[in-house]
Amino acid sequence: MTLSRQAKAIARWSVHLVLIVFGIIWIYPFVWMISSSFKTNSEYISKGYSFLPEKFQFANYARAWETANFSTYFVNTVIVSVFVVAIVVAVCAMTGYVLGRYRFPGRVLFMTVITATLFMPKGYTIIPIYFLINTLGLNNTLAGVILAEVGGAHVLFILLFTAHFSGIPKELEEAAEMDGSGFIRTFAQIMMPLSKPILATTCILQFMWSWNSFLLPLIFTLSKPELRTLGVGMYQFVGEHSVDWTGMAAAASISLLPIIAIFIAFQRYFVEGVAGSVKG
Repeated sequence: MTLSRQAKAIARWSVHLVLIVFGIIWIYPFVWMISSSFKTNSEYISKGYSFLPEKFQFANYARAWETANFSTYFVNTVIVSVFVVAIVVAVCAMTGYVLGRYRFPGRVLFMTVITATLFMPKGYTIIPIYFLINTLGLNNTLAGVILAEVGGAHVLFILLFTAHFSGIPKELEEAAEMDGSGFIRTFAQIMMPLSKPILATTCILQFMWSWNSFLLPLIFTLSKPELRTLGVGMYQFVGEHSVDWTGMAAAASISLLPIIAIFIAFQRYFVEGVAGSVKG
């Protein structure tokens, strides 16, 4: 028994050691980026692998925020991300609720079709999306960027909500109907409060994708650079003959702060949502 316990302890610590090593490898680029944001460009090029800068250059952050116009890009990105997350959550939650709670003709075909869109490269849909946004007169506007971002099928979130709602006991709906609740009230006041883990998962993932989006904001703000988001704004550090690497590292560090804050705030619900979807 003693040898068995020792073997289990050794195996457990071996797993922990391997995970720690992989964790260090995984976090190394992030730490290196933070370190580079405090260096000069010459030090970055000559001593790029050193973690501690010779002298902390806080001016890189001021240059990224003011000179590179990141203050404006930050506000644009917040507006786009918040509206995209709100619309995507509402649409995917309602779609998942109907698919998870009701049986209707064509349900299986519908789920098959939207699942098949997972295998369609996003670049193939750019041309019809552009013509649609341009026809609506929303090109070179934040509203156009938002509409383009929410236009996808968002299959992952729909499937998460579908699996979650399908596992809720039918008695809850029946009790709500007896109390006089209709479809919308049952969905908003009973089903949605029970979906906090899935809501948090959807909010975090969609916020990350919207915040870091590059292609669609680039296309729909070409003629108006002041409407760019943070992902597109990184081009401000690329000159004709040189690249401001440390300014770009400072800008990237700034852009990551909201994502880290959102994840820390909702991490408990995020873990519960992922665990629940895997279990389901």
